[in-house]
Amino acid sequence: MTTETKQPGQNLVWGKNPVAELLKSGAGVDTVLISDSMPPQTAAYYTALAKQAGAVAKRVNANKLRLTCGTDSHQGVAAWASEIEYATLESLLDTAREKGEDPFLVLADGIEDPHNLGAIIRSALLCGAHGVVVPKRGGAAVTSTVMKSSAGAAARLPVARVANIGETIRKLKQQGVFVYCADMDGAPLEKSDLTGPVALVMGSEGRGVSPLVKKLCDGVVSLSMGAKGTGVDSYNVSVAAGIILYEIARQRRA
Repeated sequence: MTTETKQPGQNLVWGKNPVAELLKSGAGVDTVLISDSMPPQTAAYYTALAKQAGAVAKRVNANKLRLTCGTDSHQGVAAWASEIEYATLESLLDTAREKGEDPFLVLADGIEDPHNLGAIIRSALLCGAHGVVVPKRGGAAVTSTVMKSSAGAAARLPVARVANIGETIRKLKQQGVFVYCADMDGAPLEKSDLTGPVALVMGSEGRGVSPLVKKLCDGVVSLSMGAKGTGVDSYNVSVAAGIILYEIARQRRA
């Protein structure tokens, strides 16, 4: 039994919600693979979404779908999608201006785990950010794993890919954006004014925000933690991002 073959410029996205969001987003989708074990009513839903998106819907053997995805967690549906079309930093700022809102961006400084990046993109979308910025080198790109981990948010929220995070921070500051980073020696989050044009930098899983990037930032925020003396001395980066992004969103609403 053969599996579906990846074509150049394609990513495989699987899972019910990620595939549905991908099809609704208007992103380029070639083929939707639907397990023959999926209930008819659910299969009809994905077939209709595929038709609306101009994609071909194919019923495939459940084992074939498992082999194609390389996992049992595909939930009965997958889609071959065109690789994400990255935005530009300028287009993210333009989006904020068009909405009449102060810019609200998230910068990933060397985040390597695609699951963490996906979770951060999901939180950024839900908290009202205008986009996420990732580096071309030294960090995860938007892959099918990121799409899955973001529950489809990576198909909804613009992601810009830049050559240098430090230079990007300089450009944002020139545009009047106040740039914060998260680090353990920062000011307590609950005492920080996060209103106005703002960008949040989250550092890599092991090293945190790089020294140069931290030096370029206008401010540093930290999260209070319990369980002292246990050896567990920090939040997972995606969890920390979610907490801080929610606080930014709360202050912006207020």
